[in-house]
Amino acid sequence: MDYEEYRKKYFVDPQPKQRFNFVGIHGVALYYEDYAEALAFWEKVIGPPNYVEGEFTHGWTVGNTLFTLFPSKDGNPKNVEVPFVVENPEDVDKLYGAFVEAGAVGEAPIDTLMYEHVRMAVLKDPFGVELSIICFMGE
Repeated sequence: MDYEEYRKKYFVDPQPKQRFNFVGIHGVALYYEDYAEALAFWEKVIGPPNYVEGEFTHGWTVGNTLFTLFPSKDGNPKNVEVPFVVENPEDVDKLYGAFVEAGAVGEAPIDTLMYEHVRMAVLKDPFGVELSIICFMGE
């Protein structure tokens, strides 16, 4: 299916008016019962955190978004997907490799349509959190 067919099939026309003037989502916070292991996993993938508040708050600046880990007494994150958007298609493959090397599992990167033409990969971290890596490649 080409992009025009895809748009006609899945996008509402006319587009509904947005209710708020959003700029974005400021961050993602994940709460892990297996906190030390989760922290080690994320450090293997994206390096040491650039924000540390005490023993149990570790965070990274990812683009213009904050990504923070906290401990949980009620299991690991469920029913959440964390999408990482990268600048170029090669970075999808590179980040995918880093996730797999650290213990995530998933399907190899593909070129597909997801709102627009993208290169993407979908994985699951060792604790069950869904991850996606996306590069928007334009129409």
